[in-house]
Amino acid sequence: MSYLTLQRGMVLSHSIEDYPEGIVVVVDKPYRWTSADVIRKVKWMAVKHFRKKNLKVGHAGTLDPLATGVLLVCIGKATKLAESFQKAQKQYIAGVTFGATTASYDREKEVDQLFPLEGVSEESLRKVLPSFIGEQDQVAPLFSAKSVDGVRVYEIARKRYKAGLPVEDLGVLQASRINIYGLELLSYTALADTFPSEPFSGEDGNDDRRLHPSNRINVAEVPEGLPQAEILVDCSKGTYIRALARDLGEALGSGAFLHSLRRTRNGGFTVEQALGIEDLQAIFQSI
Repeated sequence: MSYLTLQRGMVLSHSIEDYPEGIVVVVDKPYRWTSADVIRKVKWMAVKHFRKKNLKVGHAGTLDPLATGVLLVCIGKATKLAESFQKAQKQYIAGVTFGATTASYDREKEVDQLFPLEGVSEESLRKVLPSFIGEQDQVAPLFSAKSVDGVRVYEIARKRYKAGLPVEDLGVLQASRINIYGLELLSYTALADTFPSEPFSGEDGNDDRRLHPSNRINVAEVPEGLPQAEILVDCSKGTYIRALARDLGEALGSGAFLHSLRRTRNGGFTVEQALGIEDLQAIFQSI
C-alpha cells in the first residue's frame, strides 16, 4: 500500500492507522508564510483531526517566505519520504527586476544599490539565458538556510542586518554544484511602474496567533521604472532562484533581485494539485 495524497473534497477517517504509509499534502504555500508556519498549521489541524498529539509532520523542501506554490507536507510514516522528495527536480516561475539589488536578493530587504541599465534589454537577456543552462557551481545567498559550523547563515545575516552592519562581511559561501535544465523567458517589460504583490492569505478566524503567518515578514518598497522579466526555471535540488536572479543581473552588467517566485512543480507534484489552507480546513474538519 502506498501513501495517500490529499485531494479536494476528500473525507478522512479519524484514525491515522487507516493510513499506514502516511499522508502527503501538496500545499500551495501562501505569501508571507514561512514553511514552518505551514507545518505548524497543518500539524495543528492534523493533530486535532486524528486526536494524536505526537503525530509526525514535516516538509520536503523549504520555500522562502515571499515565495508561493508547491510545498510538500508529509504526515505520519510519509515523513520518511521527505528526503527523496527533496531530491526531485523543481520548476519555478521567477519574477526578476533588473537595475537594483537587495541584501536578501528578494523583496524581504530594502533596495541597497541601483545599477545602470544600458546592457539590460529583452534581446540581451535572451542571449545570456542559455549560458545558465547546465551543470554549474552556484553561491547561495547569505540570507539562506545554508549552514556554517552548524549555524544557519540567515540567522547570522539577519542579526547583522538588524544591527546595521554590512552582511557582506560574512564572506562568500562555498559554491554548490547545481543543474539548471531549462530557462524560458515568459515575458519582459522594459519599464515597469508596478510590482506584483500576492494577497495576504490564510486567515481562518482562529484567534491563536501562533497558527497565523508571522507579521515580521517584510515586503520592501522598490523603485518604479525598472525592467522586469518573468522566467520559467527547471532545476535541480539546491538551486537558489534568488542567486540566479543575482547572477543574471551581473551577466547584464547590472544588478537584479526577485520580486516574485512561485514553485509550480516538485517532482511529480504540480501546483494544479496543490491545496490552499481553506481546502485543508475542509478536509480535516470532515466527518
